[in-house]
Amino acid sequence: MARRTGRRPGNPATRDAILEAARAAFAQRGFDATTIRAIAAEAGVDPALVHHYFGNKDQLFLAAMQAPADPRELLPKVLAGDRDGLGERLVRMFIALWDSPAGTAGVALLRSAVSNEWTARMLREFLTTQVLRRVLDHLDVDPAEVPLRGSLVASQLIGLALMRHVVRLEPVASAAPETLVALIGPTIQRYLTGELPD
Repeated sequence: MARRTGRRPGNPATRDAILEAARAAFAQRGFDATTIRAIAAEAGVDPALVHHYFGNKDQLFLAAMQAPADPRELLPKVLAGDRDGLGERLVRMFIALWDSPAGTAGVALLRSAVSNEWTARMLREFLTTQVLRRVLDHLDVDPAEVPLRGSLVASQLIGLALMRHVVRLEPVASAAPETLVALIGPTIQRYLTGELPD
């Protein structure tokens, strides 16, 4: 009898227990204060099993919140190129993602975040730790300004997603992506690198 090779299939109940523990931990303590060890303890499993199923904390976080895309795959293209075009590249990537089939999951997450505090916390953590921190760490800005700059960028992008895909406010809802990039990109650029008032 031939022996099977490769990784044994995982136990779905174990994977689900890890995800449930991760969702609770990330929502309560945030991304930075949550450890793989704490999630494993809450799920009643060895930390090695968490790594087996999800790889690392970033991947576990994305799975826990059912993120429609992995910023680690998208942001390198946004961050490549000159500093002055970063705002436009970020808006272009954001619109392309939200206008794609993957954007449907984002719309569901956004709708839920408006009325559910747990989802709102997870969305905040996702934007802060997975997107905005990566963009702002790429820039040479005063660390004391990072929270304000990140919040301003998030307000603009989430406002755009809300008006384009949930409220469907015209003409934003049907505007050509490049029109929105030209209009909103400079505002995002100012939030990222422009002078902030005292």
